Amino acid sequence: MATRTVQTGHAPNGPHFAAVEPPADHDLTVIVPAFNEESRLPQTLTGLRDFLDAWGVDYRVLVVDDGSGDRTATLTDSFGPRFSTISQPNSGKGAAVRNGMLRATGRVIAFTDADLPYELSSLIEGCDLIQSQKCDVVFGARDLAESTIVAKRRVMRTVATYVFREVVRNLISRKVTDTQCGLKVFSRRAARAIFGRTTIDGFAFDAEVVFLARRLGFRFERIPVTLINEFSSTLSLSRHAVPMLLDVCRVRWQAWRGEYELQAVDDERLLEDAATPTPTRRAA
Repeated sequence: MATRTVQTGHAPNGPHFAAVEPPADHDLTVIVPAFNEESRLPQTLTGLRDFLDAWGVDYRVLVVDDGSGDRTATLTDSFGPRFSTISQPNSGKGAAVRNGMLRATGRVIAFTDADLPYELSSLIEGCDLIQSQKCDVVFGARDLAESTIVAKRRVMRTVATYVFREVVRNLISRKVTDTQCGLKVFSRRAARAIFGRTTIDGFAFDAEVVFLARRLGFRFERIPVTLINEFSSTLSLSRHAVPMLLDVCRVRWQAWRGEYELQAVDDERLLEDAATPTPTRRAA
């Protein structure tokens, strides 16, 4: 499977654009953002393949390589036609997820982290809720009573998570407090409408996604998840905590300034806006 090098962009105060894509042609696309994940990604892709094959859903797995300096961009080549990679210059996790969401062609589109931190059974529940038209967006949530944490969590990570949730509760949503859970599921329409308007490229992009889902009036559900590992190597509390908090404040500032209203274009435009044709390259 060829690895595609793609660029994303957006006009000032306008929606992100993507090359025109064909209509939805399978049931589920799973987006996996990845940065220097050569050591862990093969196990993750194997786990996804085994789970999705056993489920029997018509799926595709799309890895978004965020400018890795290792062999991350080449790893889907050995997993068959359902797996592919798109590569971008190093831009941040939010930019990588946006890139994948706007290029996915599944009727349902989900994303999860490169270390598969949650039991994938929650993915089935999320897809069922959307396919049955009970909602448009499903947020995994670690703070529900039914959720389970099997992984051993570091004390500082636990404290930082609590502080960030309190900030989010006051600035973003009192109903979706665990914005950072790395398992979210969308109808294709909701994915394109939300991610066509996102502006946050870093780790706080999830908070903006929650804000936009509510702002655009999409029906959402929260579902419990089981956290089975927490090995994230790219999120650093020392380097990313303050930028994440500032980005959450930026979402509220942009909303106050009416910038999201300026982006509220006809959703059909997101399918029709033409970017420069995407160049292709074969993975090394």
